[in-house]
Parts: sequence; structure tokens; C-alpha cells
Amino acid sequence: MTTDTVVGLMAETIKITLLISAPMLIVGLIVGVVISLLQAVTQIQEMTLVFVPKIVAVMITLVASLPWMISLLITFTQNIFTNIPMYIK
Repeated sequence: MTTDTVVGLMAETIKITLLISAPMLIVGLIVGVVISLLQAVTQIQEMTLVFVPKIVAVMITLVASLPWMISLLITFTQNIFTNIPMYIK
């Protein structure tokens, strides 16, 4: 296994990790900003008000994007398993 192979595998792993986590992080960010804007407009400064909508939105996003995430992880894992003989060289 050469250093180029290790670097390429690490880069692909980081790319997959970012792709899988992006939908939940983006939805959490958007919901947080919207709730913060509503708090600023209405002058309600309750810190716990942000958590429940964020959790619900992230869970809905997780359920909606779960099939895509699973297929992405299965493809990645299959590629790693099929390339094991190449990695051993």
C-alpha cells in the first residue's frame, strides 16, 4: 500500500463523511437562523426555544435522506472490499 493510495482513501473517506453529514447540518443551520430571527423580531430570548424545532427538523431530514446515505455508504464499503487485493500489494 503506497502513500498515494492511503491519501486517496483518506480523501474519499472525508468526502463521504462530509456528504453524509451535510444535509442534517445545513437544515440545522437554516432552522437555527430562522428561529433566531424570529426571536430577535419578537424579543423572546428563551434559549431552549431553538432546540425542539432544530431536533425535529434534523430528524425529518435524517429520515428523508437515509436511503441515499445508506446507498452511498454501501457503495463506498463495496469499493473498499473489492479493492482489498490492490491495497495489500
